[in-house]
Amino acid sequence: MAGGAFTDAASLKRAHLYEYRITGYFLTACFVAALGGALFGYDLGVSGGVTSMDDFLKDFFPNVYKRKHLHLTETDYCKYDNQILTLFTSSLYFAGLISTFGASYVTRKRGRRASILVGSVSFFLGGVINAASINISMLIIGRIFLGIGIGFGNQAVPLYLSEIAPAKIRGAVNQLFQLTTCLGIVIANFINYGTEKIHPWGWRLSLGLATVPASLMFIGGLFLPETPNSLVEQGRMEEGRAVLEKIRGTKNVDAEFDDLVDASNEARAIKHPFKNLLKRKNRPQLVIGALGIPAFQQLTGMNSILFYAPVMFQSLGFGSDAALYSSTITSVALVVAALISMFLVDKFGRRAFFLEAGAEMICCLIAVAVTLAILFGQGKELPKLVGIFLVIVICIFVLAYGRSWGPLGWLVPSELFPLETRSAGQSMVVCVNMLFTALIAQCFLAAMCHLRYGIFLLFAGLIMIMSSFIFFLLPETKQVPIEEVYLLWQNHWFWKRFVAEEGGNGVKGNVKGAGNA
Repeated sequence: MAGGAFTDAASLKRAHLYEYRITGYFLTACFVAALGGALFGYDLGVSGGVTSMDDFLKDFFPNVYKRKHLHLTETDYCKYDNQILTLFTSSLYFAGLISTFGASYVTRKRGRRASILVGSVSFFLGGVINAASINISMLIIGRIFLGIGIGFGNQAVPLYLSEIAPAKIRGAVNQLFQLTTCLGIVIANFINYGTEKIHPWGWRLSLGLATVPASLMFIGGLFLPETPNSLVEQGRMEEGRAVLEKIRGTKNVDAEFDDLVDASNEARAIKHPFKNLLKRKNRPQLVIGALGIPAFQQLTGMNSILFYAPVMFQSLGFGSDAALYSSTITSVALVVAALISMFLVDKFGRRAFFLEAGAEMICCLIAVAVTLAILFGQGKELPKLVGIFLVIVICIFVLAYGRSWGPLGWLVPSELFPLETRSAGQSMVVCVNMLFTALIAQCFLAAMCHLRYGIFLLFAGLIMIMSSFIFFLLPETKQVPIEEVYLLWQNHWFWKRFVAEEGGNGVKGNVKGAGNA
């Protein structure tokens, strides 16, 4: 198989001896931790809606407001092309990019739970500052605090969920992060729809309500258990075993705990995890997990649609209410897609979702580009039926993204790194993700202005490249225990040449029954 070997989890070391039961304690920990996604989702949804509100534009971006209303019957690609306006969105992600390095230290030394708490406090402060803003400087400062909160949350939450989840349902558990992200977007869109009618301060309410998910995450985080992996990594062996027994719902955790201890012993020998990540034996994790997937997740163009859905729909001729309503429809589609992925990704696997959805997304983007090339531009408003068609096609695109690159962009990297580089690796994931998120956020409106419908063809071409990357380089990780994923690289047609010389990742023993690529 071109994409590499699939290794049966039952054949890997002690994995077949793992036992677990789904307990209320485990479910509570999962849902509380997953609230970190609500922070990310709420901001994604609320920022795009606020930047399309007239009251907000009049207060902070009067030139954009004048351009928007200069010709009420004219629509074009460039109404919202303003770099300061896009900086309002992208500044959050530049802050998240920088903060993730501090988050890596806290996550490794103080635990995943500590990073979750720090992230919730910073996000709360950002919400308060944004709601009280009286000038652009206050807006940007508030966005920076929000970005720090997202940097810490996105660094810790996917790791937390992957580490406490049993291998057989790790995909579904990890995708709670994506589900709460999507729910945050939906809630934000409904709030924007209501607050847009509250003049002149409705936008303040939209931005200020970011404090609600932050408060819930902080209060819940105070009662979260630390992950057994993190406790063992910190040398708190007895506590780690006790937590493992509690979240697995059984005393029979010897095999899994022994694997954690083995991984921890290897991790303690690593003094410089970021430097270790650059070693030849860790090349697969670096290229796929730390660089490729988080960058490609943003190059789908999806977050541009989420950031600027109301703005984009208004630019394409929808009225203000219709634009917010249309963006709400797309965000609901995202929630449906997340649920589909949660229930099916551990059955069909990560690669199948990436590849099938990739083909669907390419077709949708080409359809949008062709429609706009033929029917839109030069002051013409889109006919109603064409507008409905575009909303439907974009919803199909969102459904495809929402069950593939959206959730799997966080799930797969969180599975790939061994314990000794896991916090550093996740920091790289968040850093690269935030960098490309910020760049796309900063450039999308200008690109739409200059490339016009060609922006959608550009994203379609990038998705073709991304799908090829997955097909050839990513092995299937479904149901493989997180501490044994490294064994897959030894049997992959391409990556085995990098890991063979150093015996993989401190490999002890052979992989029995693993197929060859």
